[in-house]
Amino acid sequence: PVFFLYLGIIKSVGIAAILAIVMMIFGFLFSAVAAYMAGVVGSSNNPISGVTIATILFSSLLLLALLGTGSEVGAAGAIMVGAVVCCAAAIGGDNLQDLKTGYILGATPWKQQIMQVVGTLSAAVVLGLVLDILHTAYVIGSPTLSAPQATLMKSVADGVFSGDLPWGFVSIGAVIAVILILMDIHQEKIGSDFRIPVLAVAVGIYLPIELTVPIFIGGMINHFGKKSRAGGSKQKKGLLLASGLITGEALMGILVALPIFITGNKDWWPSIGGLSLVGPIAFIGVILWLYKVVTKK
Repeated sequence: PVFFLYLGIIKSVGIAAILAIVMMIFGFLFSAVAAYMAGVVGSSNNPISGVTIATILFSSLLLLALLGTGSEVGAAGAIMVGAVVCCAAAIGGDNLQDLKTGYILGATPWKQQIMQVVGTLSAAVVLGLVLDILHTAYVIGSPTLSAPQATLMKSVADGVFSGDLPWGFVSIGAVIAVILILMDIHQEKIGSDFRIPVLAVAVGIYLPIELTVPIFIGGMINHFGKKSRAGGSKQKKGLLLASGLITGEALMGILVALPIFITGNKDWWPSIGGLSLVGPIAFIGVILWLYKVVTKK
């Protein structure tokens, strides 16, 4: 099926076959990496963005050699290869995370795998509609619904085919990453509490400020919680509370977008003055609540 999908985009049997082979190789390798990371550390350490960007970059360079510069379908083909590999890595990590949890709880693996298939099929049916709702209401990639990872991946694919990808900056970023990794290894060897994880630095650089600020504040709350005398149960409660906030925000974003999607009117929600302070007050309240949960003795 993936071969025919690529064939519909590229319009070449040979190139579509090559892309299908590349997809299978990268999908196998990176899903194994994601599964290993999820099994050893947890699904939160699944390097999906990194493996997807690496796949898109390799696929773009391969298609550039096959199709030449200025191709109108090359970038789309590279993105499709990256999308399939991204899904494979995500499912691989999620599967191992669930199996690891099931092993701890004494669950039956084959029953878990059946429900994994059910969950994947359910998501495939619903996800397209959810994305359509969000795009209709907010426009994906706009300031209202920024998509920094997707924008980055699009920029990589377009930059390769247009020839204006700033390879100098890419090389500088790679050198900085190597330096940060070496510094982090040194910090680990001397037993320092101050670490320099390269992924956290990279995320802090390319994510917009409205996302990095809550992430930083959450990290500080977690840090102070570990420094306090609160037990491990308090730490877990804070993690569960934060996870619930993330899930609730995602669900509310969809529910708020539904009336706009149904009516086609982007101004469906009335504008009420004097509420500009509600957001900051609620934000501060959530911060204090989280801090109290993770530090309360």
